[in-house]
Amino acid sequence: MDNLFFILSKLVWGLLSPTNLIILLITFGTILLMFNRIYAAKWLLIPTALSSFFLLAYPFSDSVMHQLETRFSKPSELPQTIDGIIVLGGGEEVKLSSSWNSAELGKGGDRFVATAILAKQYPNAPIIFSGGSGLLRFDTIENKENIGRSLLLAVGIDEQRLIIEPHARNTHENFLMTAPLLPDRQGTYLLVTSAFHMPRAIGIARQNMINVIAYPVDYRSNTPSHRQWDFNLFEHLEVLEPAWREWIGLTVYYWTGKTSEWLPAP
Repeated sequence: MDNLFFILSKLVWGLLSPTNLIILLITFGTILLMFNRIYAAKWLLIPTALSSFFLLAYPFSDSVMHQLETRFSKPSELPQTIDGIIVLGGGEEVKLSSSWNSAELGKGGDRFVATAILAKQYPNAPIIFSGGSGLLRFDTIENKENIGRSLLLAVGIDEQRLIIEPHARNTHENFLMTAPLLPDRQGTYLLVTSAFHMPRAIGIARQNMINVIAYPVDYRSNTPSHRQWDFNLFEHLEVLEPAWREWIGLTVYYWTGKTSEWLPAP
C-alpha cells in the first residue's frame, strides 16, 4: 500500500506542480485553438496568462510559503538534555551526488549545518538521519546512505554518533522506519528539517508517538516588508513549488490518516 501511495503521489504531483500546470494549460489551450475551439481556448489561456503575469511580477508565492514557515519557531530556550537529534533527508542532491561521485548539498543544506551546531551543543546525543531516494525512477539506497553519512561527517560529526536510516522515501516513512532505531522510544528528540516542511513532519511524528521539539531551518520566503515587484518568475516559482507541494501533502496525509491534524500547531 505504501508503494502505491508513493507512486501515485509522484504521478499526481507531475500534474499539479505549478510550473507543469501552467505549461499543460497553455499546451491544451493551443491545441483547442488549432481545432478552432476559440471560446474554450479563451477560458484556458486568458486566466493562465493573467495568473502567470502576476506570478512573474510579484512574489505572491511568499505568502503561500510564509504561513508554513511561521507555524513553528526555534525554541526560545533549548532543553538541557535530549535523547537525540533527528535530521530528515532532503538537504542533499541525490542524482548530482551519484553523477559526480561527490556528496552534494541542495537548497535544504541548512539541515546539515544546523545539525552540526546542535551536535556541538549536545556532544553526547546520537544523530539520527532518515532519508532514502524520493525519486520515482532513481533508487539509490546505498548512495543515499553514503551521501547523508558523508555530509554529516564533513560538518564535523563523529561517525560513532550516527544512526542512518536509508530507506524512507517520504515523510510518513521517515518516522515509521526511524521509530525502531531510536535509542529511547519514549525519549525527547530535536527535529531538524526545513521550516516549510516542519508542520507535516511534526504531525506524522505525533501520529507515531515520537516526542520531538521542532528546530526549523532553511527558510525560503521573504517577510511582507521585504516583498516587492521584481519581475522574477524563476525565483517566485522556486518558492511556490515546494510551498504548494507541502500544502497538498498536508491535505493528502490528513485525508489518508497519516496525521490526525491537517495543519499541526505548537
